[in-house]
Amino acid sequence: MNYQIINSFINKLDPEFAHSLAIQFLKNLYIPLFQSKDDEILKINIFGKEFLNPIGLAAGFDKNAEVYNKMFALGFGYAEVGTVTPRPQEGNLKPRVFRLIEDEAIINRLGFPSQGLEKIKSRIETKRAEGILGVNIGPNKDSTSRIDDYVECFKNFHNLCSYICINISSPNTENLRNFHEQENLKKLLSEILNIKKTLGSKIPVILKISPDINDDDIDMICKNILEFNLDGLVLTNTSVKLRENLINKQKNETGGLSGVPIKETSNIIIKKFFKIVKTRVPIIGVGGIDSGISAYEKIRAGASLLQLYTGLIYKGPFVVTAIKQELAALLRRDGFSSLQKAVGVDSE
Repeated sequence: MNYQIINSFINKLDPEFAHSLAIQFLKNLYIPLFQSKDDEILKINIFGKEFLNPIGLAAGFDKNAEVYNKMFALGFGYAEVGTVTPRPQEGNLKPRVFRLIEDEAIINRLGFPSQGLEKIKSRIETKRAEGILGVNIGPNKDSTSRIDDYVECFKNFHNLCSYICINISSPNTENLRNFHEQENLKKLLSEILNIKKTLGSKIPVILKISPDINDDDIDMICKNILEFNLDGLVLTNTSVKLRENLINKQKNETGGLSGVPIKETSNIIIKKFFKIVKTRVPIIGVGGIDSGISAYEKIRAGASLLQLYTGLIYKGPFVVTAIKQELAALLRRDGFSSLQKAVGVDSE
């Protein structure tokens, strides 16, 4: 059955209800039919690990680490679960997710709904990851010390996953983006890397950044990640801006915008970061990926790995295979022998 027919039905459902149905469906789905061997040209070594392909599941889809192994079976090269908070929390009041169908976008103001680290930790311990698994961590809404929350999450997951992503860029937790300011960022990174050293952990630590930043912010962030020898960047999270060209009547809902409308802004941010950090700090490109072409644009801009979520919602599970096939064809068309050789060619 054509996914567009299925999606026309899904679009009639409340977005969060539709998401919960998708999670339940995936939990009970047997997926070997979707599996196929990845093209060798898509392999890339990042964080000391071999990724069979660069297409990752962005944080937000599998918030509570329930279906990550199913996502590997769907063809993702890796998956990132979360955002995980230390204690369980409901997040912000509903309604808090809005489909902008005409714009192929979503606005959300979820606010880190999470079952909490104890339940999610137990789930990951019980279900061994069959691929490269990242854990995205964040603070509780009512936290008295957000840095302590990050540290607590780090301590619980550093030996259970392939990398940890520090989320400082959700626009839906009040003042979280204050960690983009130099003093706050330095203090956070110092505490995280101190506990990493104390634990003797080798886990790669990466930072998820907002698209709503200026060139001075980029210079400052780059200076700090290089000073602290951070392992990677996720560029970018959702935007509270970029509404002027949207069509859907819900375009002015409060929250973070994702999907096609943030693609170009994300690409620009990736290029600006890459020009400073080059390949010293691998970049995971996120924002508006729904085809091989949009994936290729981010690779050429400077991303070594990619993530999608909104594209999965609008194009369906087969989009992953389609992106990989098209990306491999584009790399060969332009004479690249490997994905790595295409990284950042438009930003040099």
